[in-house]
Amino acid sequence: MSPKLKTASVLIIDDEQSIRRGTSQILSEIGYLVESCASGLDGLNEALSGNYDLILLDIKLPDIDGMEILKTICQKQPDTFVIMMTGFATVENAVKALKIGAYDYLSKPFSSDELIIAVNKAIEYKTLKADNLTLRQQLYQQYDFKKIVGEHPRLKETFAAISKVAPTDTTVLLDGESGTGKELFAGYIHTLSRRASHQFIVADCNTFSGSLLESELFGHVKGAFTGAIQNKAGIFETANGGTLFLDEVANLSLEIQGKLLRVMESHEYKPVGASRVKKTDVRIISATNRDLKKMAEAGEFRSDLYYRLNVFPIYLPPLRERKSDIPKLAYHFLRLVCKNTGKKVDGFSDDAMEMMVNHNWPGNIRQLKNVVERLVIMSDQDVVNYNCMQSNFEIDRRSGKDSVPNNLAGLKSFKRELLTREYDKVEKAFLQKALAAENGNISRASRRVGMQRPNFSTLLKKYHLSPAADKNTTSPTN
Repeated sequence: MSPKLKTASVLIIDDEQSIRRGTSQILSEIGYLVESCASGLDGLNEALSGNYDLILLDIKLPDIDGMEILKTICQKQPDTFVIMMTGFATVENAVKALKIGAYDYLSKPFSSDELIIAVNKAIEYKTLKADNLTLRQQLYQQYDFKKIVGEHPRLKETFAAISKVAPTDTTVLLDGESGTGKELFAGYIHTLSRRASHQFIVADCNTFSGSLLESELFGHVKGAFTGAIQNKAGIFETANGGTLFLDEVANLSLEIQGKLLRVMESHEYKPVGASRVKKTDVRIISATNRDLKKMAEAGEFRSDLYYRLNVFPIYLPPLRERKSDIPKLAYHFLRLVCKNTGKKVDGFSDDAMEMMVNHNWPGNIRQLKNVVERLVIMSDQDVVNYNCMQSNFEIDRRSGKDSVPNNLAGLKSFKRELLTREYDKVEKAFLQKALAAENGNISRASRRVGMQRPNFSTLLKKYHLSPAADKNTTSPTN
């Protein structure tokens, strides 16, 4: 018996002294904590006041019917398991007790082995149920919708679709750009499913080469290839009963696509080097940031697999399509970064936030999170201001493939932003140079560059510049 079972507590409610004594002795000897009551009313009061894992309840008691006690326990102590006992065993009584909520049924006289098997089975199931609940709570914490911040109608449409498909075993395809949170959404689908108590496993199809990915997915037998010194279980075996999330599925080789299709159609697969097939029961959620339909039409992706994966497509909108959520997301990430770093930054200035909202965010939520983290670290003030944004924000445009637009409209938008950023830097330096040359005198600086003073002052406000801020500046004279 496992350590968990040895600490389980059992209450026996039976008017026969011999049953109480014999049952108590048997269960105590194998490690259970046992109490007993001779009457139905005493037993019911004890059951409701105590914290028992299991109750052995006689169906026929002199003062109150055992079925009534069962009903009350099921209503008021739903986490307590009940095994009914009776010397008048009938199918009708068994069915009735199980319908009310009893876990099992024992017919008197029962042997010590029958008692031990029934009690162990009940406690083991109760322990498993509690473990599953803990696992589900952990999953909810990890993939909580509260982490998916936003109230944009496009996002609400995504939530609605997930709530409908999650409780089923339907295959889901998450379609969205890089950085839109596909793994987070996949995990949440899993937590809402009937498979939540089983494994949720992520397989990044970008990580491994074709041969390595095949071994990761399907496992291999000893001697299948150089370095295969022992049998290895694959992801499909580990995820059995649970959910497998295939991220960036468009990168699968055609050979692996064929083997994946077979698993989805027959629930069978063959480990690398094996001669026998294995069975698996896995729900598949896949994700892509590429157009699988066009890839299938071009022969770059198997069309039969595409239709298998695309049973229930869910579109995850990019951040630029839900700009109203950017302030909420920015403050959400700001709080997280402050908590993790110990820095105290209260928020963003209006013009800094305006700059964030107007940005195209080619890297989506992931990019926004990284930018906020950098800004909080670099900020020397209580509020991230425009100057801090100017100095640290544009660094992210060199972040790599996420910065490459997906269409002509995105390319044009990126060009405008790039020109604006570069021009703003030159314009700011232009103002600083003019001020430095005239020792911070705004009137002389504006005349020096051929601008009217009001226009020069407007630009200074735009960049939050003041003559005193320049290191070469003396006290300004106006």
